[in-house]
Amino acid sequence: MQSTAPEAPSRQIVLDTETTGLEARQGHRIIEIGCVELVNRRLTGNNFHIYLNPHRKIDDGAIAVHGITNEFLIDKPDFSDIAEKFLSYVSGAELVIHNAPFDVGFLNAELEKLDYATPKIDEICSVHDTLVRARKMFPGQRNDLDSLCKRYEVNNDQRELHGALLDAEILADVFLFMTGGQTMLTLDAAQKQGLDELGNAEVDFAKLDLLVQSADQDELELHAAWVEKLNEQVEGESIFAKLDIGEKLH
Repeated sequence: MQSTAPEAPSRQIVLDTETTGLEARQGHRIIEIGCVELVNRRLTGNNFHIYLNPHRKIDDGAIAVHGITNEFLIDKPDFSDIAEKFLSYVSGAELVIHNAPFDVGFLNAELEKLDYATPKIDEICSVHDTLVRARKMFPGQRNDLDSLCKRYEVNNDQRELHGALLDAEILADVFLFMTGGQTMLTLDAAQKQGLDELGNAEVDFAKLDLLVQSADQDELELHAAWVEKLNEQVEGESIFAKLDIGEKLH
């Protein structure tokens, strides 16, 4: 009999970056990386978050978007200081990114600045662009992250300014809805087995100490009046009229 090896866990990293400006080719750099880990569509809490010193001035327009200032980043590490840790974290995973060319382009630009050779980020990870997916699902509509949050009723009240980790957390929720489910509704095998066993179990209600809240006289009279009106509507005796509610509840 042929044995089947267990399927490897599906690991996805929802990633976002904040930068000093819009174009990596103009020397702009990453100043924040935020990552949220999903394994088999479940949030693990094994996230990655770092602020980086870009060693250059941040565009005023960029500060207006994310609120990160040059002064805040003075004592933060350079990308080269955290590159190995970051690459080890994402290696082999599927990156889930909204408008992936932007973030991938900046990450590759940072990797090119390292003193040692390293592969491009899209050579060690597959990339899933949620913006491309959203445009296919909702052609002709707005598909920025805020619009998707509204469409899927994902709470983004905290998103007054962009932030890499916050946006990655929000995108993780949006992505799970886009691809057919939400984390809280996903049961692992042990949970499913427990529910199946509970559903198949016989319950001896006589042994349960259940609280029974009986109807008072006013409630019984209101029910009787409602049943009488219902009888008139059906021009006969409704099923509720055949039940002795007073006797059942006392």
